[in-house]
Amino acid sequence: MCGIVGAVAQRDVAEILLEGLRRLEYRGYDSAGLAVVDNSDELHRVRRIGKVAELTDAVSQSPVHGGTGIAHTRWATHGEPSERNAHPHVSGDRFVVVHNGIIENHETLRALLQNEGFEFTSGTDTEVIVHLVNHEQQKGGTLLEAVQRTVTQLEGAYGMVVMDRTDSDRLIVARSGSPLVIGLGLGENFIASDQLALFPVTRRFMYLEEGDVAEVTRTDVTILDSNGHPVEREARDSEIEHDAGDKGQYRHYMLKEIHEQPEALTNTLEGRLGEHQVNLSVLGKEGQELLNRTRAVQIVACGTSYNSAMVARYWFEELAGIPCRVEIASEFRYRKFFVPEDCLFITLSQSGETADTLAALKLAKELGYMATLAICNVPGSSMVRESDMALMTHAGAEIGVASTKAFTTQLANLLLLVTAVGRHTGMTAEQEASVVSALKALPQILKSTLSMSDDIEKMAEAFADKHHSLFLGRGSQYPIAMEGALKLKEISYIHAEAYAAGELKHGPLALIDNDMPVIVVAPNNDLLEKLKSNMEEVRARGGQLFVFADRNASLKNGEGVQVLPVEASPEIIAPIVYTVPLQLLSYYVAVIKGTDVDQPRNLAKSVTVE
Repeated sequence: MCGIVGAVAQRDVAEILLEGLRRLEYRGYDSAGLAVVDNSDELHRVRRIGKVAELTDAVSQSPVHGGTGIAHTRWATHGEPSERNAHPHVSGDRFVVVHNGIIENHETLRALLQNEGFEFTSGTDTEVIVHLVNHEQQKGGTLLEAVQRTVTQLEGAYGMVVMDRTDSDRLIVARSGSPLVIGLGLGENFIASDQLALFPVTRRFMYLEEGDVAEVTRTDVTILDSNGHPVEREARDSEIEHDAGDKGQYRHYMLKEIHEQPEALTNTLEGRLGEHQVNLSVLGKEGQELLNRTRAVQIVACGTSYNSAMVARYWFEELAGIPCRVEIASEFRYRKFFVPEDCLFITLSQSGETADTLAALKLAKELGYMATLAICNVPGSSMVRESDMALMTHAGAEIGVASTKAFTTQLANLLLLVTAVGRHTGMTAEQEASVVSALKALPQILKSTLSMSDDIEKMAEAFADKHHSLFLGRGSQYPIAMEGALKLKEISYIHAEAYAAGELKHGPLALIDNDMPVIVVAPNNDLLEKLKSNMEEVRARGGQLFVFADRNASLKNGEGVQVLPVEASPEIIAPIVYTVPLQLLSYYVAVIKGTDVDQPRNLAKSVTVE
């Protein structure tokens, strides 16, 4: 959520800033703005509520020139979405700031600054920062020193960029809890909250660490750590291939990303499958030794990543024979718990910048877990850098807010990890070989599953006038039902809940009528007969069943029952396979409902505040 772009260059930077914002639209936002200082040290600020396109139109009507500037897309936290609350914020027609995060003590600081004569024109917590920088600058020293003094007074999370109209050769950036990267050019440098924003101008980046404050000019980058000491941060070339600007033949990014899953999984598994064994040499010798020692697992995640963790719990306990606890990151942070011996702490995140999960990771490192491992889609992200080990998903850039290929590649990585750990906790060579065989077949099975698309699009028509729905699954398919419900509510705005099918009699049956669609995932496994009984309970009460069933599950269409056959697959990978038809169903229902599929209301791709 929210996006930052900044530039210090000898050329006009307005279009660079706008293009950066366009590349950050997937994060979710409600307003956008930019500020540029021209060659006469005049400040030009433009802000608009709504899409970046509105800001682009405004700039095209009144062109903005200048080589130093900052820009922002805002997702409202303090103050309603409005032009006056949009960033950048200004103090004294001189100091300008853009900010991601939340300043928790903003009310106290606001009162102090008002007593000093500062007038506030917005309802945001961010405006406190720019007035505080102004106040500190009046005490003397450089802009860098003023920002250093400012951040010591802030409580909460921030990634910020500060600009001084009268000293436009530099930008000052500060990071605490909200990511920032510095993009390195030739005679020009850039700043962003996500490296994707800067790919048109650079592929070389420095990643700021927690507590860093930096001064960025056209030719130099000076970084001070949280103690004010000069430090060097490694410059790295990005390996990400960014093709997000092109939807190709697809109407939405989400549909494109659903269809990219066979290729994404091929990339995830490349080099990690031997003839009969899993190969996680990518973790290095020390990492593999830690997996050998692992006798318990704690997984922490949010949203879709939490659902993938719930599937992994079944796998760890069934295949590896070790206990696995799964917790929502925002809950993990605020309760007391027991840390088992030789316990591996795993975090899951598409972006690697999820605020609650990052905070849980930092807490885990204080609590004595054996080691930490991140499963993530973004190299160089905070979560990857702060973990002892990392398994990259290699899903490629995911632009749709509702995660698809990041979820299935997380599941594939988790199954690899379960197998690598299980090798030392009782899993037989035959079991490992069967997992390897199933994973090798997975991309092709998903290609076949995607051929259901036309039939699912027709099924979606039955949801056109629905407002509520129920998803059912059993065993490791229960978290997949949870993920299906999450996808439907995210992008179609239909209220959707998921239950373990055996729980129907304990409450949900009261909701069943002929206006309540019930979506069921039914692989051909040991729980199928139990699941059939649960379906009959729904049918007997007039419920409308929409069933995704294994081709060999002997389930047929009937009154109140619509069955779509799913490609047969080995049971161990069935959770990944059954995810795809649920993604397609949610997509086509959302299209029928006419919602904004790629950028659903009120949601953001990367949740970087608590």
